[in-house]
Amino acid sequence: MTASHRPLALITGASQGIGAAVARQLAPRYDLILGGRDEERLAAVADELTAAGPVGVRTLAVELTDDAALAGALAGIDRLDALVHSAGTGELGTVEETPAQAWRRQFDVNVVAVAEATRLLLPALRAAGAAGGADVVLVNSGAGFTARPGWVSYAASKFALRAFGDALRAEESARGIRVTSVHPGRVDTAMQRAVVAHEGGEYDGSRFLRPESVAAAVLAALTASRDAHLTEIVVRPQG
Repeated sequence: MTASHRPLALITGASQGIGAAVARQLAPRYDLILGGRDEERLAAVADELTAAGPVGVRTLAVELTDDAALAGALAGIDRLDALVHSAGTGELGTVEETPAQAWRRQFDVNVVAVAEATRLLLPALRAAGAAGGADVVLVNSGAGFTARPGWVSYAASKFALRAFGDALRAEESARGIRVTSVHPGRVDTAMQRAVVAHEGGEYDGSRFLRPESVAAAVLAALTASRDAHLTEIVVRPQG
């Protein structure tokens, strides 16, 4: 159960990588709902957080692209102070190599599921917004600004995610909801390993951002004073 005096944050993709790092950053300040597909990994992150300090944590194992399952999983949340969308997928390929099914799969995870989860949680976010403020953070990508050869459907989905954030911000800021898009460069995650393998390179995680560095940017957006609205944060690997 969560403690009533602490704000509540829901993080998708919280079982690993950036999502798990965000959970660790937020645990000292927020009670948490950890969303993801892998129940065992979510439980492991939850156990780690509760062992480290006083925090209310519950897990939400759900397939984000299953509309009915998602609606059922989110139905009991009546107030939410922060929603962090960290779940995503990255399938690479040129226009020639990318069939319709791959486009649909990428957009379903990176855009449609984000939009639907946000829509379902708007009443809970608005309740927190009216009481002092709420935040939505979209973990986007550098590909949300620049489309590189061979990244066509991934970049298109991230451009669309940025547009979604812009529209949501324009619609909900008057209700006390801030919307921040975080655009990291390459991050040392399992997805990055798959990207490097696709490119035919040798993996060296030291060349990339640490998930904790991206999580720090998310925390900065959430903890900014309420007179400030960090609409976009770009984080690049040093050097």
